[in-house]
Amino acid sequence: MDDNTLKIFAYINISSYRIKAIKAMQEGNETPTQIANTSDIRLSHISKVLKELKDCGVAECINEQERRNRIYQLTDLGNEIADNLE
Repeated sequence: MDDNTLKIFAYINISSYRIKAIKAMQEGNETPTQIANTSDIRLSHISKVLKELKDCGVAECINEQERRNRIYQLTDLGNEIADNLE
């Protein structure tokens, strides 16, 4: 991992919510509701977690134009980080 990836990994690793959300998205494309159910995080917290993951380049929304049932997936960086999480 390069320095930037390590910084992002450390940022992800300090939050159990971010870790759980990434692990939930490892299975494939997910809606926020599916991520919340899989990760056992309240839906009200998921939007904040997803925004944080998008801002650091770990996750992306593949249908941003939709108002409901947006689908999120891990980026290449997100997959690299997910592979290194415990």
